[in-house]
Amino acid sequence: MDLHPHAPERNLPRLNVLLAGPRGFCAGVDRAIKIVEEAIRRYGAPVYVRHEIVHNRFVVESLERQGAIFVEELDEVPDDAPVVFSAHGVPKSVPAEASRRKLFYLDATCPLVSKVHREAEQHFSRGRHILLIGHAGHPEVVGTMGQLPEGTVTLIEDAERARTTPVPVDRPLAFITQTTLSVDDTTDIVAALRERFPDIHAPAKEDICYATTNRQAAVKAIADRAELMVVVGAPNSSNSLRLVEVAERAGCPKAVMVQRGRDLDLSLAGGLRTIGVTAGASAPEVLVEEVLARLRERFELAIEEVVVAEETITFKLPSALQTEGAR
Repeated sequence: MDLHPHAPERNLPRLNVLLAGPRGFCAGVDRAIKIVEEAIRRYGAPVYVRHEIVHNRFVVESLERQGAIFVEELDEVPDDAPVVFSAHGVPKSVPAEASRRKLFYLDATCPLVSKVHREAEQHFSRGRHILLIGHAGHPEVVGTMGQLPEGTVTLIEDAERARTTPVPVDRPLAFITQTTLSVDDTTDIVAALRERFPDIHAPAKEDICYATTNRQAAVKAIADRAELMVVVGAPNSSNSLRLVEVAERAGCPKAVMVQRGRDLDLSLAGGLRTIGVTAGASAPEVLVEEVLARLRERFELAIEEVVVAEETITFKLPSALQTEGAR
């Protein structure tokens, strides 16, 4: 009779795990979460948040337990409650409506997204029509297009549309990009735009954020050594989806996304010698630890961290949260 049915098996198969670095939270995500937590601490629950603060259910549910209430639109926010705008940015109509209702609001838009907003406004003020490289319906794209009057920004989703989408012929052109795209995808689209419009104005510096670039570079550094890439992230997270694509393009035979450790099908790693693990910019490190714990159920892990860049950047909280005092 087995008195220890749950005792760990001996002689577990060895599995090499290449842990990509950097991975997980970026400075913009870290700042956005701190804004919600600090608002709850300072003003008391509930604090309303328009849209998911970042694209990760674990983070959202953690903040809900602390007293955050997530809503889709401002008409769900009571007049006397503080509201936070998500890290992805919002159309100008949203703070305008908040001001009209005299709502106290905090803007958690990532400063790198705000930089793209300012670029768009500068191009518009100089009479240029703007081509935005990005994914239709993504909150960041909705927010960026919403900085300017309707019809002044054309969305370009891929290289084919870069070659064929009708654009105004009576104005100079400029392009900007969503921050969370694949570096490789953007290169192809930009090349198509430059070929079609040799005089198009480009960003002074690539809009794709440092964190997206670094996480993709880290995946590329391990992809050809790994037989499977596990990306910790959410299905509505653009930068996490791009990591899956980057891994496969860079030579990894298979890449999968999981939201939590329990979601990982261990049979995928059966018979493999080496796998890679990374996390999107909105996924906390605790979820990476969950994946490793899940793998340890069936394997003896040998972990090697492969770091391609050190990230030291931080972003300040909004001025309203930097000093003590009531709103």
